[in-house]
Amino acid sequence: MWLLLAQGMFWRTDVRLPAAGTRPARTTETTETAGIAEPLEPDGWPDVAVVVPARDEAAVLPRSLPSVLAQRYPGRAEVVLVDDGSTDGTGELARALAARGDGLPLRVVTPGPPPAGWTGKLWAVRHGIAVATASGGPEFLLLTDADIAHGPDSLRHLVAAARANDLDMVSQMARLRVATAWERLIVPAFVYFFAQLYPFRRVNRPRAGTAAAAGGCVLIRRAAAERAGVPDSIRHAVIDDVALARAVKRAGGRIWLGLAEEVDSVRPYPGLGELWRMVSRSAYAQLRHSAALLAGTVLGLLLVYVLPPLAAIGGALAGDWLLCAAGAAAWALMCGTYAPMLRYYRQPLWLAALLPFTAVLYLLMTVDSAVQHGRGRGAAWKGRTYARPDASA
Repeated sequence: MWLLLAQGMFWRTDVRLPAAGTRPARTTETTETAGIAEPLEPDGWPDVAVVVPARDEAAVLPRSLPSVLAQRYPGRAEVVLVDDGSTDGTGELARALAARGDGLPLRVVTPGPPPAGWTGKLWAVRHGIAVATASGGPEFLLLTDADIAHGPDSLRHLVAAARANDLDMVSQMARLRVATAWERLIVPAFVYFFAQLYPFRRVNRPRAGTAAAAGGCVLIRRAAAERAGVPDSIRHAVIDDVALARAVKRAGGRIWLGLAEEVDSVRPYPGLGELWRMVSRSAYAQLRHSAALLAGTVLGLLLVYVLPPLAAIGGALAGDWLLCAAGAAAWALMCGTYAPMLRYYRQPLWLAALLPFTAVLYLLMTVDSAVQHGRGRGAAWKGRTYARPDASA
């Protein structure tokens, strides 16, 4: 009941970017940007630089980069792809893809190896921003991952929403790929649990302490980034999107986070192993490398997601119908809160009944993340392993 009613209505999926050419209701302490109020288009479209960090992304780039280059943006925009030491021809492929059309101009740059204390992605982002702003710079920066495909008006809609609401940062949670059985079981739950940790409605309240972003799609005012000192101030962050949002909000910036309609991840996670690594590489960092928080998380997952079906089934087998009814009611509430996310991902609602099993998988992934960190193999990605911030300072 607490999660249903008092956790920022995290389970609702109606926090969406408004349609282009409209002014949404202004975010306040009690309302969120979710509806359309009056027509609006910016008087003048500001300059935008799109920064795409990429490391060994040749497999997904043909499905993502053309969509970025094909943006129908009324103002001036350019794309800076930062080839972060790729060994699969990512940079050459990006140039070839740009040469096929007449879309946004593309620059491919290489930052060199990241210095000690920097994650590779943030070092690439820093280099891309420096290149894009070398000659005065744009008003906005769009930070988007190499596996993210955008609808043709995505950039236009992002800028219009930021201008209409005086927002310093607008981030959309890209719709992840859901094609295989394992993706159907795990991916919607990934976004469901993320929203439970960082309820979008709380993120979008200027005075609330909750801050988060989705790293695949972040539009940020260059002035807000400079005030927050990013990415330098978060250079060691493994969960860089949340760290970015916190830095911007602490610096007085207004941020917004919601679910995407025209931003999609094209990266496949066909098997359990790929999904496991996606979660476990940063799960323990999310818990601030704390054994106490890990224990609390394990206990909480067991209590909230595993106990209800065990009580319902065990009560029925033992003839304890009060226990069975209590467990069944809690299980039903759990399924009810998960159903909107399944509808957003266009998945059958019966998958909600399997959320306890999925929660056990996430529990095991989180424990494995802690074990890997203890062995010095935590936060490994694309051939790099990152130490805890206090260990790399």
